[in-house]
Amino acid sequence: MLRKNALCAATALSVFAAGSAFADNHSTITVATVNNGDMIRMQGYTDQFTEATGIGVEWVTLEENVLRQRVTTDITTKGGQFDIMTIGMYETPIWGANGWLIPLDDLSAEYDVDDILPAMRGGLSHDGTLYAAPFYGESSMVMYRTDLMEAAGLEMPEAPTWEFIREAAIAMTDRENDINGICLRGKAGWGEGGAFITVTANSFGARWFDEDWNAQFDQPEWANALNFFVDLMAEAGPPGYSTNGFNENLSLFQQGKCGMWIDATVAASFVTNPDDSTVADSVGFALAPDTGMGKRSNWLWAWALAIPAGTQKEAEAKQFIEWATSKEYIELVAANEGWANVPPGARTSLYENPEYQAVPFAQMTLDSINAADPTNPTVKPVPYVGIQFVAIPEFAGIATEVSQEFSAVYAGQQSVEEALEKAQAITNDAMEAAGYR
Repeated sequence: MLRKNALCAATALSVFAAGSAFADNHSTITVATVNNGDMIRMQGYTDQFTEATGIGVEWVTLEENVLRQRVTTDITTKGGQFDIMTIGMYETPIWGANGWLIPLDDLSAEYDVDDILPAMRGGLSHDGTLYAAPFYGESSMVMYRTDLMEAAGLEMPEAPTWEFIREAAIAMTDRENDINGICLRGKAGWGEGGAFITVTANSFGARWFDEDWNAQFDQPEWANALNFFVDLMAEAGPPGYSTNGFNENLSLFQQGKCGMWIDATVAASFVTNPDDSTVADSVGFALAPDTGMGKRSNWLWAWALAIPAGTQKEAEAKQFIEWATSKEYIELVAANEGWANVPPGARTSLYENPEYQAVPFAQMTLDSINAADPTNPTVKPVPYVGIQFVAIPEFAGIATEVSQEFSAVYAGQQSVEEALEKAQAITNDAMEAAGYR
């Protein structure tokens, strides 16, 4: 096995080493990234990249909300702290259009840009030019305890409704044994709890804006969605869920404290890894729920690597991106840690690989990604692109404030009605100031 791993490492690095003649052996790039498991795993392999290329890598690893603040501040002020930034489908097209990112239009033939899943390539491009390379791609789906579902006398449908999710969550809740029927994001932040409640609201027929950019929080669909969510979490969620995001819920699920968790498809490898998860042998998967209106509560996202314009180390940064997001890197991780632990959701060839097709969550991940349509995200028509976000520059600031109001509801600090009234005013005031109305 060690010999096989060494061979895979050599293969993964050979193409990148070949182009390292231009790299100063003392050159170091700085990478800002999120503290998710796949990103942390990548850092463990970085020494192999450095040995082959002579390019050192310094990591700035941050919690999701903090990362977004830091990289946004750095790129808008031209701070120059980072040579590579981990960003997503919201930032990439906007920043690319502004000239803030270096185009990735000259990656090597061996890298095979056309192998990137169309949904990921499209979401990370502007006017057909790729501005960030996906390290992994994701949608969201239901992860559930098969043993608890069976004990409750229920069977999870492949495509459940929210009403079934509520029924199952209540049935699986066991407060005496610290088992919550469901764990969901309530943490403030547009990409944390804000993302989750937005896709939930989409499935209830809600939308952020009508076709004239008027905020829609005063409409019954938003009240229906938010009330359903709050009631569900009161009946079956964990205490303090208003501060739980992706990592907090992942930990709860791994500890056996959640009957269900609806979140990023990328989490599947972490909840089924027996080294990390106490329930690894009893996890099932299903599509994100709907209400019968034709929209599921799943999103589309990629954590991707981009190069800010103005870096003095563009060539080195591109070399690193080619290594970290390549087919060969996927094979390197597979050889060392198994196919279930490779970065998912980014490359077509991964889903054509019979070894990966045998991974229990592989097909559900791909089905969830394919079910997400950012150009048609809601039941009613909207003037924007994006599922868990609205692809306009003003959205991050607006949605962060709105998510704080919703988290205050989850914490029992105000009513649903009060939060929606504030959200309506926050959003309309910001859109008027920005000239949309």
